Amino acid sequence: MKMWTTAALGTAIAILGSTAALAACPVTEGRINIVGNEFPAIQSVAAKALECAEGIEAESNLTADHQKINVAGMSGNPAEYTSAIIANSSIVALINEDVIRPLDDLIAAHGQDIAQRQLITIDGKVMAVAFMANAQHLVYRADVLEQIGVEPPKTYEEMLEAARMIREQGIMENPVGGAYAAGWNLAEEFVNMYIGHGGEFYKPGTAEVSINNEQGVATLNMLKALSEYMNPDFLTHDSNATSAEWEAGNVALMNMWGSRTGVLMDSEGSEPVVYENTKVGPPMTVGGGTNPASTLWWDGWTVAKNIDDAAAAATFQALAHATSSALLNDETMGQAVWLMDGYKPAPVNEGVLAAVAMGTTPYPMLPYQGLLHTALGDNLAEFLQGKESAEQALADVEAAYTAAAKEKGFLN
Repeated sequence: MKMWTTAALGTAIAILGSTAALAACPVTEGRINIVGNEFPAIQSVAAKALECAEGIEAESNLTADHQKINVAGMSGNPAEYTSAIIANSSIVALINEDVIRPLDDLIAAHGQDIAQRQLITIDGKVMAVAFMANAQHLVYRADVLEQIGVEPPKTYEEMLEAARMIREQGIMENPVGGAYAAGWNLAEEFVNMYIGHGGEFYKPGTAEVSINNEQGVATLNMLKALSEYMNPDFLTHDSNATSAEWEAGNVALMNMWGSRTGVLMDSEGSEPVVYENTKVGPPMTVGGGTNPASTLWWDGWTVAKNIDDAAAAATFQALAHATSSALLNDETMGQAVWLMDGYKPAPVNEGVLAAVAMGTTPYPMLPYQGLLHTALGDNLAEFLQGKESAEQALADVEAAYTAAAKEKGFLN
């Protein structure tokens, strides 16, 4: 069985520091082609990187489907994409498929000023440069909670009680939002809630999955209870659709990514009654536990393996510049909890900072965790639709994961 030794971001994230020298920009040789997600912080990083290109090919493809295309787009020789912007989980597939390169030589040549806390080291080699921390946490409508006379929920049980009151008082029919789209998003909600219940994903010291248990059933039951206060089409709602529901004024409570909250709190896309009353809070707990029902994430960038040295150097230099203090200004400062020197926290980021302060568990960066995430995303919808029991859904997940793990050599 393949195992990794990792040195990555812990929960004690340094967020302030002196301003370091900036990476070289402009770049005049090679090419740059970036694939990644499409939320504002990543859009800012990609735009700043492309500004470095002078007389060379430079483009980006930012899409919610980035995880469906990044491996294929980096597998050719030469690779289509010279970099993939990734997070804890999505780097796993790129390493398993051997499509990204260690960055140690490029750091020695062009990246001496990158803060040590940004370097993601796996098996002794730097494989990514992290630029932001992220987590899901409470987002709520202060005016609606005031109307029903309750404080922002600290637990999921309190969220359910608030949702019941909002519906019964005729304020909103479906007051809870969530990125529950079948697939990756739904799997992430399970991971969060299972950690909150104190669950362990694998038998100790092995890749053998172990989620068909009391904590797994409790997790599914809580997800089901929450879904009953959501839009009936909740299994199609990713972060974009959930955010649109919020801006339309249809939702008053949700667990949402910190990287998305800036859009919800600005004046574009919603009425003043919505954006002026949109507030953030810490991650919630569940089931009487003290562990936040969330996961701490980092987002970062990689460099493709199957490209020439000029393209690798150009990509590295442009992204190193884009994730330095050069990125930070009044517009970008509130888009994320940035890991670069010079970052000053903004009120919109208080939810992520609270997640850090609470010791939120980092998303498991294990070589087989992606297989479990896929199995969860593929096999939980039928339970939420009332078509099978929690125990059957979890058994289906375990069977799908075990087959995939054996195929990949993680299990005998």
